[in-house]
Amino acid sequence: MPELPEVETIRKTLLPLVKGKTIKEVNVYWPKIIKEPDDVEHFKQILKGQSIRDIGRRGKFLLFYLDDYVLISHLRMEGKYRVVEGVESVPKHTHVIFSFTDEMELRYNDVRKFGTMHVYSIGEEMKYPPLNKLGPEPFDEAFTLDYLYSKFKKTERTIKAVLLDQTVVTGLGNIYVDETLFKAGVHPTKQANKLTKKEVEKVQEQAIHTLRDAVKQGGTTIRSYVNSQGEMGMFQQELFVYGRENKACTQCGSPIIKMKVAGRGTHVCPICQGNKR
Repeated sequence: MPELPEVETIRKTLLPLVKGKTIKEVNVYWPKIIKEPDDVEHFKQILKGQSIRDIGRRGKFLLFYLDDYVLISHLRMEGKYRVVEGVESVPKHTHVIFSFTDEMELRYNDVRKFGTMHVYSIGEEMKYPPLNKLGPEPFDEAFTLDYLYSKFKKTERTIKAVLLDQTVVTGLGNIYVDETLFKAGVHPTKQANKLTKKEVEKVQEQAIHTLRDAVKQGGTTIRSYVNSQGEMGMFQQELFVYGRENKACTQCGSPIIKMKVAGRGTHVCPICQGNKR
């Protein structure tokens, strides 16, 4: 699943390709992707004639700012956007096509069909799902040590489960939680309310640093992720534990192990992150 750095890279590469373009028509081939409005014909009608003014991002969500509306798009597991000439053949798994007045098209492709789209009037997008319950991003001023420490102290869940909770912190996913916890020297199964304030500070700092470095390098290429211009991210060259099962830890040489934590495949160095309790 694309996480914050990948979505930010998609935003930056997609913006110059679609900014200023006017939507001539919208075709939806898998209606379940459209969540708001729940009438697909209404979705298509309100977007017709709208021009793309900007693309923003909140956590893992892309925000297409139009003249009067905001289109909120979540790529989920394998959603992708491509900008092509309208005469090109439409590949399998293309579920939404935004046709522009200049004969170009923005196509949404999603093999798993898990992606979602919501449309709200500008100014209303933060009041309703899916954005209304998101926690701060690691880059936000609100993502302070005191904020994170107070959140951790209120739960007996594992630290990994809490960091994956988008209502606590938005933008972190499986890859970057594993990397953050390794760099912070914290075992993913440790209960969040048992972390010392110093440990929480390390987690906070490493979440920021890890995401910042990943954004600079265009994200991580895992399986099928590429950005909106078909380019692969380079942060996979910087990964310390994720995807490195049975390989030597770059710090201590011990084999990286893989386990399941919070329902997700989790990579950990048993020596560098050995304190589970």
